[in-house]
Amino acid sequence: MTQFLGEYEIKLDAKGRLVLPAALLRQLPVEAGGKLVVNRGIEKCLSLYPANEWDAQMAELNKLNPYVKENREFVRYFLRGATPVELDSANRILLPKHLLEHAAIEKDLVLAGNLNNIEIWSKALHTSLLDNEPEDFSALAEKVMGGRFNG
Repeated sequence: MTQFLGEYEIKLDAKGRLVLPAALLRQLPVEAGGKLVVNRGIEKCLSLYPANEWDAQMAELNKLNPYVKENREFVRYFLRGATPVELDSANRILLPKHLLEHAAIEKDLVLAGNLNNIEIWSKALHTSLLDNEPEDFSALAEKVMGGRFNG
């Protein structure tokens, strides 16, 4: 199972490409074969998945009952904009313009490891997100994770 870690501030080049930092390249699973999928994130960011992790996401989505309206709507929105991308010889990825616009990414961005994917944020939105962290992170941690451990 892939577990990306780290935050990296980088810049897009004039053609809308980003260079994947060496530390993230080392975390890419061999099973992905250098193939990736970029998609809209749940918040106003992009999510970059190695191909094998994307396939696992698709397998989960295929388990949803398509006759339930909420399932159809979720799948439709989740897949909106999903685009296969590959690393070039310089370890760059070309990000589609419509996805850059969705995430308000112009030049400065942050790559943030997020378990099985890499979130791609505009630097300004990422800074704002972190500046607005939950008032009581301890209470949130207890709510989300508190019942998961015995003892």
